[in-house]
Amino acid sequence: MSDDQVREIRTLIERWAEAVHRADMESVLAHHADDIVMFDVPPPHDGVRGVDAYRETWPPFFEWQAQGASFEIVSLDVTASDTVAYAHALLRCGTAKELADHPETRLRLTIGLRKERGGWVVAHEHHSFADTTVSAAAAPPSDPRSSIAGGT
Repeated sequence: MSDDQVREIRTLIERWAEAVHRADMESVLAHHADDIVMFDVPPPHDGVRGVDAYRETWPPFFEWQAQGASFEIVSLDVTASDTVAYAHALLRCGTAKELADHPETRLRLTIGLRKERGGWVVAHEHHSFADTTVSAAAAPPSDPRSSIAGGT
């Protein structure tokens, strides 16, 4: 993994996030593979496939965002080889009220990229929020050893 590849991918993702925030559809779609697969927070639960279906997911988000919601990268990590790469990020995504009520909330983003014709394209996106409906009693223990019989 070269530093140049990591910088190139970081820049691509940062520009994509800025385009999302501006509701700039053409820039959002730039650098996405024709056969992209995306799993998103809203349905459909089996994801969308293809750049045309991906395009159709954005107008409702842009409308929601126009009501004052933010979409900003908090952290971004990239791992790359010569032909494939992945990145994972945390984003502040929500209305001012949502973020004030729950400042710890982060949108989780995972992106898979591949090299095509000398440039990087996004082949997979996965957006999710943590499930905050799980009760403390149902949540897994923080120390996995504590669930092992006789563990310390």
